[in-house]
Amino acid sequence: MEQVLDITDVSVNGYSQRITLRSYLPAAAKTLPIVLCFHGGNFVGGCLNDNRQLAIQLAQTLPAWVVSVGYSLAPDFPFPAAAEDAYLALKWAVAHAASYRADGQRIAAVGIEAGGNIAASLAAMARDRAVTPLRAQVLMAPLLDPSMTRVANVVPASADDHRARACAEHYRAYLPAVSDRTHPYAAPLESKRLAHLPPTLVASAGRDVFRADGEAYARELIPAGVPVVATRFADVGAQEIAGHTPAVDAAMAFLRQHLGRVAR
Repeated sequence: MEQVLDITDVSVNGYSQRITLRSYLPAAAKTLPIVLCFHGGNFVGGCLNDNRQLAIQLAQTLPAWVVSVGYSLAPDFPFPAAAEDAYLALKWAVAHAASYRADGQRIAAVGIEAGGNIAASLAAMARDRAVTPLRAQVLMAPLLDPSMTRVANVVPASADDHRARACAEHYRAYLPAVSDRTHPYAAPLESKRLAHLPPTLVASAGRDVFRADGEAYARELIPAGVPVVATRFADVGAQEIAGHTPAVDAAMAFLRQHLGRVAR
């Protein structure tokens, strides 16, 4: 039986402006874990509606209190606005956990595409700052390498070229300062401090020209002692992975493993 959800929007102070958090709260379950969810959009687009179905599935199936984060977008709000918005959303969720029947010590992040970058950045920020560390992170077709040195060849090549050119433009909008393009909170693959990050699931899309970003990140995490599961889903594009049932099922199982089951 599916959980009945209370879905509400909350406006909170972000890094550069007020941002919207969308809360998905199951009605029946008790002592819920918390999942922060970050939509895609290449850092310059996307909205809370983009990952609505995934957020509903996570909230109903785990179940969990899911907080979808409407982070600030470039070029109007370049780095570090989106990453800092994520951190402020985490602090808000921890501070309000009791009011939402949630456990502020059991928190995970899920990010799709650019949202995967922000989720990975949040995991490092939560480790580095005086806030509850994440229990898990799920990165779905993440964009983690502003240098774009790991571009894969997939079919059709013309679509690859278009996506690569567009992504290069979007990275420039998000990271106008060249020095920020190697900042560990903007370029997780450039980080030299990967130890003590949370268990990580990388779900890469077989038809994503940037699939190597997440797969290379997974390889870097292993010698740092971080538990990692990396899975490539063939014949799936980056824009499709959040609705791809096997990928979503893998995310559910991974989160359930690391967040624990919920008392009903």
